[in-house]
Amino acid sequence: MECAPVILFVFNRPMHMARTVAALQANELAEQTPLFIFCDGQRNEKEAERVRQVREQAKTVTGFKSVTVVEREKNYGLAGSIIDGVGRLCEQYGRVIVVEDDLITSPDFLRYMNQGLDLYADEQRVASIHGYAYPVANDDAPDSYFLRGADCWGWATWARAWKHFEPDGTKLLKALKERRLARSFDYEGNAFFLPMLRDQIKGKNQSWAIRWHASAYLDDMLTLYPRQSLVVNSGFDGSGAHCSDVDYYAGSLGHAPKKLKKIPVEVNEQMRLRVLGFFAEMRRQRKNDFYKIVFSAGVRRIRKVVGFAAS
Repeated sequence: MECAPVILFVFNRPMHMARTVAALQANELAEQTPLFIFCDGQRNEKEAERVRQVREQAKTVTGFKSVTVVEREKNYGLAGSIIDGVGRLCEQYGRVIVVEDDLITSPDFLRYMNQGLDLYADEQRVASIHGYAYPVANDDAPDSYFLRGADCWGWATWARAWKHFEPDGTKLLKALKERRLARSFDYEGNAFFLPMLRDQIKGKNQSWAIRWHASAYLDDMLTLYPRQSLVVNSGFDGSGAHCSDVDYYAGSLGHAPKKLKKIPVEVNEQMRLRVLGFFAEMRRQRKNDFYKIVFSAGVRRIRKVVGFAAS
């Protein structure tokens, strides 16, 4: 098997990067895999030291077929860095595996990714192979299954699929509305995808992932998911620019089958409904959390007023 290159995007979190690299090094195909580490530039002087630490750390990485460190001269931002880096490596290699600096992968992540890339290389409807699986019931699930759209936590794609990426969020939102796909795109209004896309258009976030998902969804492309998640995200500690400190997506690392079997390229309706249920429950929890915060703030305000009146 000729292993696809892995592109690792890093910025200013040396401890997160170290964990991500260690997990990749533990993969059985690591020594056969070219690794590219894209180091983003600092936004201000406060970040300079940690950016420097990450770059020095990147230069010491071993355990792969080759290691290439790309140091950005300026700050691209995660979206700009990923769009540029994925496009560049797809053009050079035809396929790529994408990992960010807060993702911990299982030891068979690279095997699953490469097998998926080989199996569906010529399936025009397949947008990507995904390593993370939503924390839903999976005891009776197949080893892999398809959902519509694309995803962003440990994924792989081909040059032929990445050509579908549309960077203009306004065009994507307009097309979703015109084709009456907005509600299904957002898992019946439960997944927060539409608000995320609207915020991207307004400049409130720079999410490349929501545009990748919308691009694939509009072109009726599918992504392959594993039955057990091969990725966990360690970024829900308040350290990342796009992660909160509440992890609704928490799960544990699982295992991939030794040999991934090709399945029909069609949405698994059973798993789609389970993921929809996951988002619906997450929406309910977020509402409860919001009301708890508002209630607590109200109680503190009342106590403050009462205390002032009594004094």
